[in-house]
Amino acid sequence: MINFTDVKTRMEKISALFANDIASIRTGRATPGLIENVVVTVYNGQKMKLIELGSIGVPDVRSLTFEPWDQPIIREIANGISVANIGMTPVVDGSIIRMSLPMLTVEQREDYIKLLGRKLEGARVMIRDARADFRFDLQKAKQDKSVSEDELKRDETELQKTTDLYVTKLEEMAKKKELEIRG
Repeated sequence: MINFTDVKTRMEKISALFANDIASIRTGRATPGLIENVVVTVYNGQKMKLIELGSIGVPDVRSLTFEPWDQPIIREIANGISVANIGMTPVVDGSIIRMSLPMLTVEQREDYIKLLGRKLEGARVMIRDARADFRFDLQKAKQDKSVSEDELKRDETELQKTTDLYVTKLEEMAKKKELEIRG
């Protein structure tokens, strides 16, 4: 017998990881996910993500703002964003940093869609690996004679249904992101 709560928990973590991963893929719209994981060096060599250093704003669809909680390091943060080479030029405007999103070219959109496809396939593989791990546990339980043939078949069917459900969930997230990229 396998615990389907464990199966769902593991597959849910993979889905969350995928959702977080694709949030950083650029679309035609500004979102905090584009910069929140950018790592900058502040405080004499300490590496920190922007999300740990201040608040991110989206004043309109084509721009982002970043307001550091510690104002004296605003220049270090702006320099760190420049060095990160994320395709946006930071401009210090008083107590905030402003960044404008350049328009995406058709080629860039296609590249991002290909990247999305690679990330989707990676997540699918992780889901299938999770299925394989739990299926191995089922086979072992059968060999140990702790489950009957009928229980094995029922659990394998349930495992496949759960796997299909999560793969579909990943594909729906990817489809939604692709629509955003296409603008």
